[in-house]
Amino acid sequence: MSEYKKALRNLQIELVKVQRHLIRHGHRVLVIFEGRDAAGKDGTIKRLTAHLSPRETRVVAPGKPSDREQAQWYFQRYAPYLPAAGEFVLFNRSWYNRAGVERVMGFCSDAEADAFLDAVVPFEQMLVAAGLQIIKYYLDISRAEQKRRLRDRARDPLTQWKVSPIDQSAQKKWAAYSNARDEMLERSEHAAAPWIVVRADDKKLARLNVIRDLVQRIDCPDRSQHLEAPDPEIVRPYADVSARFLHR
Repeated sequence: MSEYKKALRNLQIELVKVQRHLIRHGHRVLVIFEGRDAAGKDGTIKRLTAHLSPRETRVVAPGKPSDREQAQWYFQRYAPYLPAAGEFVLFNRSWYNRAGVERVMGFCSDAEADAFLDAVVPFEQMLVAAGLQIIKYYLDISRAEQKRRLRDRARDPLTQWKVSPIDQSAQKKWAAYSNARDEMLERSEHAAAPWIVVRADDKKLARLNVIRDLVQRIDCPDRSQHLEAPDPEIVRPYADVSARFLHR
């Protein structure tokens, strides 16, 4: 067994312990994954949920909103997916679409994006006050690594289903996505649900360190006391991020 697989298995065992504790005590946990196209959200979530209970674990990957959803209060379409007692929910992209893809691609107006960024912190604070734990990860990759992954995705018949028109704009609109990311992180950072930034050019290191970080953020007395801390060169709270940490 490779060192990566051994480390991943040990971390997945810790995740199972954490979930047992969540179920036993009726805790509610929401984990949000954001990042550029091909940043590794799918792969990280796949490894994270591989051995968790399918009954109490849900992965939500919002698609294009329906006409009715477009006419709703923006956060309304996400409310049905929030965790109930004992549930562990992961958003593969989330309401932050409005501050990223929708804004950059022109699917919403600047005024709508600004209104979202004004509302998202009070919204999340309300959820936390109601008993949810919200953990937010932003997976950050370099422009060269994104280009390589998008090229490989288009060539591999097993991943071609992921290719979309938005992928084709990812490199052309790199600077616009960087600006949108920076504003989103700055305006939606708050103590109740802080951002954690992940340097994700190395997929395996990113996956291991996200799981290490996640396991230690969820209260669980059964967790191993010898668990390795996440590497601060890979995973770092946004509040501690320097200018060099985020790819431009």
